[in-house]
Amino acid sequence: MLGVLVASISTWNARTVPNPAFSRHAAVRLIGGLSDSADAFLDQSTLAALSSLAATDPVVFGIEEESIAVPTPAGMTEQVLVKRFVPDADVGMSFPVADLSERLYASNGPWPMEFPFVQEAFKRQDEKDDYDFYLMPRFCYHIDEGAVRSITNYYRQNIPEGSSVLDICSSWVSHYPSDFPQKMQKISATGMNALELEQNVQLSDFQPKNLNTDPTLPYDDESFDVVTCVVSVDYLIRPLEVFKEVNRVLKPGGKFIVSQSNRCFPSKAIAMWLNQDDMEHCLVVAAYFHYSKGWTKAKMLDASPQGPRTNDPLFIVEATKGSSEPPKLDASRWLKKKV
Repeated sequence: MLGVLVASISTWNARTVPNPAFSRHAAVRLIGGLSDSADAFLDQSTLAALSSLAATDPVVFGIEEESIAVPTPAGMTEQVLVKRFVPDADVGMSFPVADLSERLYASNGPWPMEFPFVQEAFKRQDEKDDYDFYLMPRFCYHIDEGAVRSITNYYRQNIPEGSSVLDICSSWVSHYPSDFPQKMQKISATGMNALELEQNVQLSDFQPKNLNTDPTLPYDDESFDVVTCVVSVDYLIRPLEVFKEVNRVLKPGGKFIVSQSNRCFPSKAIAMWLNQDDMEHCLVVAAYFHYSKGWTKAKMLDASPQGPRTNDPLFIVEATKGSSEPPKLDASRWLKKKV
């Protein structure tokens, strides 16, 4: 699979970008800008079927409104109405997880000796400063309710209590369970927009950071037990450097959880991402782990939710800080001591 991908990268700009698609495993779904209203995720038949209680009780409906104060350039504050998914609401969804690793590794074959993606693979339609694009805060979700709840459920089951957690490429939400701020040692974050990060109620601390201009993470070695990255890996133009930095700040045995769906801002996604399907995306992220070194073999998981209001797929690629290389033989114990 990757062999075909690499061969096609040089002609990426002559290919037609796929149209928006709503099938579960379709090609990349382009979003020029996702609505800031959660109603955008609900069709009219679903809304009509909701009882009056479900429409007003956030525990039943799973969505609550909130007014947040956002600073303006004039030094004033503006009240912005946002809608949040209630992380722990039971809205009738289920969250199966299927391991795709064996099948995808078998289809891909052995990794090439060298990193297979040429520089053109990381070109973007909009090469201007990313800070310009992310200057205005976006208080919206970039995946639908089902995908959000699926990643929240996965974190609940796979991030141990008492962990120190880092969310890179973060925003006004990190998709952690609601009790994580109390259960975790700390939750740090980096992201492009300081105004968004200020409204992230789950964070202990944050630092605005553009990893495309400087992939260095502003943290000490072995500071975190878990690092997460939600639907943002497709925007990284220096992924190996970022993955090496994540490895550096993780404690031995720490885990990096990368999740993605099929939505993106097409002008900022790397070129090859727009021409790949979901399975190829998983393999690309697995390749980032492999070639940045210092990781166990990456797992590729389909965590797409099932039930009402579940349109977007969700895929997770994760690995643990360790060594992907065969252990080196220590022959010192067989050396005869000098008398």
